[in-house]
Amino acid sequence: MPLVRYLQNLSTGRTILWCYFIWWALSIVHHFDPSPRIWLTSLGLSAIIGAALILSTRPSSGTLVTQTDPWVLFRLFLMPFCVSSFAALVKDAGYILVFPPSLRENAIGIVLIVAFLLTVRRLQRLTPPAASP
Repeated sequence: MPLVRYLQNLSTGRTILWCYFIWWALSIVHHFDPSPRIWLTSLGLSAIIGAALILSTRPSSGTLVTQTDPWVLFRLFLMPFCVSSFAALVKDAGYILVFPPSLRENAIGIVLIVAFLLTVRRLQRLTPPAASP
């Protein structure tokens, strides 16, 4: 099963990114605003900042040494979208840094992230040991 294999091979860095995404998604669900202005602005910022991030990760010589992974490119555009939409939606919601003022919202987020981490850990323990040569 591709999802199980993906989670079994998930690096620490990617696991952290998934935790960020869970926190973002939960905040979006709790504070969703269907206003096109918020989403179009977030898409615009994502395009501008994503392009700048791609340019900033290229060698200064301008020549491409290796082909960039399509998922890396996707994340370079997704992260600015998530940041800008998060900021717009929680603007007057009483957040302290990235934490909602509601104990319930924080608890739900923590439970979801812990459940994700436990799932990843269990699946990674099921990974058969690599065959030795």
